[in-house]
Amino acid sequence: MFASLRKAGSLARIASAGQRRFLSIHEYQSVKLLNSYGISTPKGIPAQSPQEAYEIAKQFGSTGCVIKAQVLAGGRGKGKFDNGFQGGVHVVESPEQAKEFASKMLGAKLITKQTGAAGRICNTVMLAERRDASHEYYVAVLNDRATSGPVLVVSAQGGMNIEEVAAKDPDAIITTPIHFEKGLSKAEALSVAKKLGFKSENAENEAAETFINLYKIFKEKDATQIEINPLGETADGHVLCMDAKFGFDDNADFRQKDIFALRDITQEEVSEVEAQKANLNFIKLDGNIGCLVNGAGLAMATMDVLALHGGNPANFLDVGGGATPETVKKAFEILLADPKVKSIFINIFGGIMRCDYIAEGVIKATKELGLSIPLIVRLKGTMESQAKQMIRESGLKIIPFDELDEAAESAVQLARA
Repeated sequence: MFASLRKAGSLARIASAGQRRFLSIHEYQSVKLLNSYGISTPKGIPAQSPQEAYEIAKQFGSTGCVIKAQVLAGGRGKGKFDNGFQGGVHVVESPEQAKEFASKMLGAKLITKQTGAAGRICNTVMLAERRDASHEYYVAVLNDRATSGPVLVVSAQGGMNIEEVAAKDPDAIITTPIHFEKGLSKAEALSVAKKLGFKSENAENEAAETFINLYKIFKEKDATQIEINPLGETADGHVLCMDAKFGFDDNADFRQKDIFALRDITQEEVSEVEAQKANLNFIKLDGNIGCLVNGAGLAMATMDVLALHGGNPANFLDVGGGATPETVKKAFEILLADPKVKSIFINIFGGIMRCDYIAEGVIKATKELGLSIPLIVRLKGTMESQAKQMIRESGLKIIPFDELDEAAESAVQLARA
């Protein structure tokens, strides 16, 4: 289970193209969702201007609050803004200080280990009440391949990287299968709470209710992941979800309109958003060879062959079986918007897809977009001969190949040149 979490990243995203399952929501939105299910959290209020942060901070009185940059990435506390301001999480001692911190966070990009060098824009901050935990726990509801169903995963070692805990002390992780329809019973939830070692009976009961309600959210909102780290036990014996990470199944957007209305596209790669509008399965990578392929399997194989020849793909792009010349042109526009792309490799197997449609789109895009970088094309299958004839008669500098290895090698060499 935790091995699959560790592999989350480019390859996991590629394997999920077409059903990405990666909608995430901001922390302040998570707080509202948790509260709507009766789950206790520290009070959290979003602000989108320094003045708004000032006014909200006054509500917390003399105890002060915490200001948190709202970007969809982990490691915010240790992050750095592109304007030089250090840290995306700060304790606030006064409304004036809240205003000062917000002015440095809002409109700037926060760079963390998860965002990469480009960072992510901070358009909102959250002011949260300060609640100190006497002990921190880890809680998650996940889908588990081993049991073919949902599981509750908990640990008494919360507030830290759970993958490291799992690697160093596997016994510290308690995994409980959940009946998909029935959910967790009170007895099952209490049993888990007792194993974690809460200090009072009241805390055990509050933790058990939290576990039960977390699964209700998971099932009713088509979540793929709910992670609470930490779940805090306060000195006065209460249990609070002090940070939350949600993931939702993109395939359920038709019935989860309220959840998907929370999507923040400013936190996403611009090219991926554009591709999604054109019904293209596109994921940006770090290389310099633009790829246009039909079918996720062939796309993965194409990327492997490029890597075998020492190349580095700039993207995963699957035009699918229903591409038209117009969608092919749009794909070219997206590829060419990346200044790192030094060659483009088109690898099409015409089963459902017609090769002549691809050829028409390629020719149209090459002419209209003024393509100046090398274009390598390999077409096989339906209407193959007609497509090759169209390319020959176009008079354009399109380099055709029949063999995958030769085409990939050429794409790599031309990208280097």
